[in-house]
Amino acid sequence: MENDPVVPLQRTIGKLQLRQTNDFIREGGLNSEGALASSGSNEFTKASQLTNEHVESNPDLRGTFLTGVAADDAQHLHQGIKSSSITPKHFPPLKSLQNHPNSNFPQINLQLGGANRSATMDGGANLNTNGGAAAAGGGGTTVGVQINQRHSNRRLPDFLQSVNLKYVKLGYHYLISHLLTLCLVPVMIVILIEASQMNPNDIRQLWIHLQYNLVSVIICSAVLVFGSTVYIMTRPKPVYLVDYACYRPPDHLKAPYERFMKHSRLTGDFDDSSLEFQRKILERSGLGEETYVPEAMHFVPPRPSMAAAREEAEQVMYGALDNLFTATGIKPKDIGILVVNCSLFNPTPSLSSMIVNKYKFRGNVRSFNLGGMGCSAGVIAVDLAKDLLQVHRNSYAVVVSTENITQNWYFGNKKSMLIPNCLFRVGGSAVLLSNKSVDRGRAKYKLVHVVRTHRGADDKAFRCVYQEQDPAGKTGVSLSKDLMAIAGGALKTNITTLGPLVLPISEQLLFFCTLIAKKLFNDDVKPYIPDFKLAFDHFCIHAGGRAVIDELEKNLQLLPTHVEASRMTLHRFGNTSSSSIWYELAYTESKGRMRKGHRVWQIAFGSGFKCNSAVWKALRNVKPPVNGPWEDCINKYPVELVS
Repeated sequence: MENDPVVPLQRTIGKLQLRQTNDFIREGGLNSEGALASSGSNEFTKASQLTNEHVESNPDLRGTFLTGVAADDAQHLHQGIKSSSITPKHFPPLKSLQNHPNSNFPQINLQLGGANRSATMDGGANLNTNGGAAAAGGGGTTVGVQINQRHSNRRLPDFLQSVNLKYVKLGYHYLISHLLTLCLVPVMIVILIEASQMNPNDIRQLWIHLQYNLVSVIICSAVLVFGSTVYIMTRPKPVYLVDYACYRPPDHLKAPYERFMKHSRLTGDFDDSSLEFQRKILERSGLGEETYVPEAMHFVPPRPSMAAAREEAEQVMYGALDNLFTATGIKPKDIGILVVNCSLFNPTPSLSSMIVNKYKFRGNVRSFNLGGMGCSAGVIAVDLAKDLLQVHRNSYAVVVSTENITQNWYFGNKKSMLIPNCLFRVGGSAVLLSNKSVDRGRAKYKLVHVVRTHRGADDKAFRCVYQEQDPAGKTGVSLSKDLMAIAGGALKTNITTLGPLVLPISEQLLFFCTLIAKKLFNDDVKPYIPDFKLAFDHFCIHAGGRAVIDELEKNLQLLPTHVEASRMTLHRFGNTSSSSIWYELAYTESKGRMRKGHRVWQIAFGSGFKCNSAVWKALRNVKPPVNGPWEDCINKYPVELVS
C-alpha cells in the first residue's frame, strides 16, 4: 500500500489543508482560512508517479483546491508533478496556486496542451498555457510547471493589498485637524525656554521700560478692553435644548395593515386599482403594524370634521407639552416665546392660541404659528426660536411640531395623492429651548448650526409636493415623480453650505483639491464626497419614507447603524412629519448611545421645496428618557425589515 503513489499525495493533501469543493473551484474562489503547512520534498517527489487513472479513481484528489501553500511547498510540488502525466482536467487547482492572499509565491509558468492562453495572476505572477507538450501515459496532454525564483525572496506584502486605506485617511484627518496645535507647540517651547532663562534683573528692566511708556500701556489696555467688550456683546448667545418630549398615542389608535385595508375597502371611495396600489405602498413603505391614525379614521365611514381635527390637535400638542412640563419642572408662565408649526391644519384661533389658552401663558408671550411649510417646518421653528432668543435675554422658548391628518385624508383614486394616506401617521413633539447660562448645567444639547435651503424659485421644486383637488373635486396632497431628484438637489445645496461649518479641515482640503483637479486637468475626475461621519456621531434623517432614507444612506455613504434611528422610527411611528426627527433622537437616547461631545445632525425635507439642517452638540451623557415614546418597546428594536 505504501508503494501506491496516491498515498503520499493524500498525506500531502492533508498537510496542505486542501479543500474538495468542485463548485468553489469553478467559481475561482479562495479560502483565506487555509492554514500554512510544510511538507517534505520526498512526498512531492513520489507524487511524480501520479497518473490520470489515480486522480480519476480518487475523488479526494479531483477538484481539490490548494490553499495556504508556502512558496517552498510550491517548489516541491512542482518538482513532484512536472513530469507526471495528469491532465489539467483532472488537476485544475494547480493553476490557482499563487492566488492565496497570505502567501508570497514565485512566478509560475504552467504549460498545458491545446491552444495558447495566458493570464496574469495576483501579485504579479504570469500564467502561460502553450501547446506543444508531448502526450504521455495513454496519449493525455502533459502538464509542465516552471517556477521563476525572481521574486521568491520578497517577503513584504503588497501595501495596497494588506493595509486598509481607511486608517491612512484617519491618520491624515488627525494630522490636519491638529496642524495648528502642532505648529504652536515649538513656538511655545521656545517662549518657555526664553522665559526660564530670565533673571530678576531682566524682569526689573522690563518693568522700568513699561513705566516710561505709560501712554502705550494705556492705549493697548483700552483697545484690549474695548475689543473684549464688543466681542462679548456681539457674539451669538448660546441656545440650549433643556429637554423635549414626543407624544405617544393610545393603543386603540393603532392601524395594522389588515385594519387599514379593511377600512379602505369599506369606505367605498376607492376602486380596486387604488386599493391594490395602497396595499403595495404599505408593503414597501417600511411602516410596521403599530403606527397610529386619528380617531375619526377608525369609524366606518370615517368622520372627518373641524371638531375632530381640533380634538386630534389638542390630544397631540397637549400630550407632548404635559410630558415636557413634567420632565423639566418649568411652569407655563415662565415661557416667553412659543412657536407652533403645523402644515395643513390652521384654524382660527390658531394652534398657538389654543396652547396659550390651555396653559394660561402670560400676556406678553411672543407666539407664532407656522403653516404650510411641510415636514421641514420643525427645523424652521427651531431657527425662529433661536433668532428670538438672541434678542430676548433670559428667556425660555417652546417649539411645538405636529401635523393634522383628520381633515387631510384623501378619498379619491389619483395614485400620486394616495401615497400620503399610506405614510403619514399621528405624532408630535414639544421642545424647550433656553438662552439662560444657568441652564447649561442641566441642558441636554447646545444648538450649533441651523442651515436652511429653499428651492421655491424653481417651478418643478415648487410643485413637487402640492395640495390640490383631483378631477373629481376631492382635496389631497400630490407627490411628484420628480420628488427624489428635487430632494437630492436641495440636499446638495444644503450640505454645500453646511460642510464648511462642520467638516474637519482635512475633508475640506480633500474636497477643494479634487474640485481644482476636476476643473483644471481632467473633467473625468470624480468629485470627492466629504465624509460626514467625521463631523457627526448621530444622524436624524426625516422619516419621510423608505426611499428617502435609502437615498441619503447611499449618497452620504452612511452605515446601517447611522440610519437605524430613522428606519426604526418609520417602522414604529410612520411619517409623523416635522416631529419625526425628535422621535429619532429619542430612539438614540433610549438606546443609551448619546455621549458628551457627540454631534447630532437633524435633516428634514418639506414642501416648497425645502431642505433644512440643525446641528446639536451633547453637553452630557444623556440617559434614556423617562416616559419617552420608546419606553415600552425599545428592547424590541432594531427589527429586521423585509426588502
